Amino acid sequence: MSLSISSTRRLPTGLALSLLWASLMGLYIYNDYFSLYLPKTLEKMAAGQLAFGPATPTALLIVSTILAVPAVMIFLSAALPRLISRWLNIVLGLAYTAIEGMTFVGSPLFYQVVVVIEIVVTLLVVVYAARWPRDD
Repeated sequence: MSLSISSTRRLPTGLALSLLWASLMGLYIYNDYFSLYLPKTLEKMAAGQLAFGPATPTALLIVSTILAVPAVMIFLSAALPRLISRWLNIVLGLAYTAIEGMTFVGSPLFYQVVVVIEIVVTLLVVVYAARWPRDD
């Protein structure tokens, strides 16, 4: 599946996937930024607390890795060979859909709205990757 900009121009699937991952990163950044305005958030951060517990070195490594993967996928989606990129996008798109689903429950309404958009984006990653034409 390729994204059509107009009837005369087709966006290559690898580039479309890269742009979807870039969109996802923007959504992550803004949701986390606006979360800073919630009461007690900065105090909890200063006290070494993440949303799910203490900010231990292991917890910070896990969170950093979870956030680094989509950032790297912006490049890898376009740079890797089609078959590898296709499967990596399918697997990671599904994994990140599940991760986003876990952040939905119990979060504020503004956060949930953005998470729904994130889920749509990661599902689009899966659909575009699954329909990636051989000649693209």
